[in-house]
Amino acid sequence: MPYPQKKYWPLIIASCLLALLLVMLVSITLGPADISLTEAFRLILAKIPVVKEFMNTEQYPSTHQSIVYQVRMPRIILAALVGLALAAVGTTFQGLFKNPMADPYIIGVSSGAALGAAIAIVSGFSTTLGFGAIPLTAFGGALLAIFIVYNVARVGSRVPVYTLLLAGVALSSFMSALTSLLMVLNARELQQIIFWMLGSFAGKNWTQIAIVAPVIILGTGGLWLFARDLNAMLFGEETARYLGIDAEKVKKLLLALAAVTIAAAVAVSGTIGFVGLIIPHLVRLFTGPDHRILLPAAALIGAAFMVAADTLARIAIAPAEIPVGIITAFFGGPFFIYLLRRKKAGGL
Repeated sequence: MPYPQKKYWPLIIASCLLALLLVMLVSITLGPADISLTEAFRLILAKIPVVKEFMNTEQYPSTHQSIVYQVRMPRIILAALVGLALAAVGTTFQGLFKNPMADPYIIGVSSGAALGAAIAIVSGFSTTLGFGAIPLTAFGGALLAIFIVYNVARVGSRVPVYTLLLAGVALSSFMSALTSLLMVLNARELQQIIFWMLGSFAGKNWTQIAIVAPVIILGTGGLWLFARDLNAMLFGEETARYLGIDAEKVKKLLLALAAVTIAAAVAVSGTIGFVGLIIPHLVRLFTGPDHRILLPAAALIGAAFMVAADTLARIAIAPAEIPVGIITAFFGGPFFIYLLRRKKAGGL
């Protein structure tokens, strides 16, 4: 199919952004409290500078305002940020590694974060230091995993892609084994560890958003700045060098930006699969492989998908809650199989 011309790219980005905002608005209205679209929209506008001067929200119950401002909005915004990060990093890794099966966790981020979170849970840090202990140790574990993988894969000043992938797989297996050992030896904390590993946005607050939002937004923006270089590297590092691109330098910068971005996302959400794998493939069907449009479009659609998945996880069996990782796997697995069959049928 013909891909959209460059002049249509702003329209594509605007459409993706509008879809994200609509999904977020609808998500605010869903739940035990009966909040209409109009009420949700007006309550949101009441928090926007200048606009809030024209908004009168006194007619709405204070309980509804508390639910919107303190419960649902932080959760929805954090879900959007995590979806943004997963899709952006997944798109970057698929291009960088030239591997359609690459996802944000391919170099050991998820196993490192899971090990860090498990250590915080079984050691009692999460009790003595408060709720922030688990995200902090998960973030540290993710960065440690990436640091080890990078240094194991490095050959002099070069970082061969295949060596990096193999090192990531090996370290993931090792760290997963350590996490499993902790789970076996600490049966009382088993459920808490499993729930974290399946991913959840329950109980998230504005403080966590204030911490991770700058990291995720700046990291995703940084990845987009290298979209042209990533396009050139799709044709091989030698071709990129002929085009005047320092392939090794770009590779290291992309790895560093992606590592910090995804570590911040995993630290606050747990390991949520399939978003960074299927969303780039889905968006690529409509935008083509040019990362200048593919990356921002995939990031916005990934954010919308994550908000929708978390909303379903929240309301499907209310008042209980399903870990959002189960929802993304439930939809992501079959959809990815469909994409593979479609490519096979098309001879791609």
